[in-house]
Amino acid sequence: MKGEAASPRRGPDDFRPLAEGQRPIAVIVGCSDSRVPPELLFDQGVGDLFVVRVAGNVVKGAGPPVKGSIEYGVAELGASLVMVLGHSECGAVKAAIKHLEDKDALPGAIEPLVNSIRPAVVKARSMPGNLLDNALRANVAIGVDLLRDLQPIVAPGVKRGQVKVVGAMYDLRTGSVTLTG
Repeated sequence: MKGEAASPRRGPDDFRPLAEGQRPIAVIVGCSDSRVPPELLFDQGVGDLFVVRVAGNVVKGAGPPVKGSIEYGVAELGASLVMVLGHSECGAVKAAIKHLEDKDALPGAIEPLVNSIRPAVVKARSMPGNLLDNALRANVAIGVDLLRDLQPIVAPGVKRGQVKVVGAMYDLRTGSVTLTG
């Protein structure tokens, strides 16, 4: 948050030992938004995080490439933490709100992406407070719930206590990351 990297490990000497393999401490399912780079947010270096980025940090409806990447991080790379990382002012969630209200069509694969976020918007409508903020948190919560139940790799790891799945929100204005319920 202060912009002072404590242990960046981002130089050529840090890359060489990782050429033979990686053992990241966590899988981060984050948004593709260019303002939300997990390695910088968490002051981590090369090889520390296995990052899966998709607009809106979508897990629901994301399909085998996203879910398989998450499972690979857990099963093959040994990550014991999976985090769904949402952020303030997410354009994909804003689009889901707008296009749900407008009932219009979106071009190409944008429509199925936005449709994957619609359940969070529907859930947020029944909550008191700001619709966008509630939809952002609901989207993270839906992703966390889906991953905790993701068979055949993540759910058994959660049940055995070997894998933890958490949600978090990054605030673009302050730089803070807060764990969500």
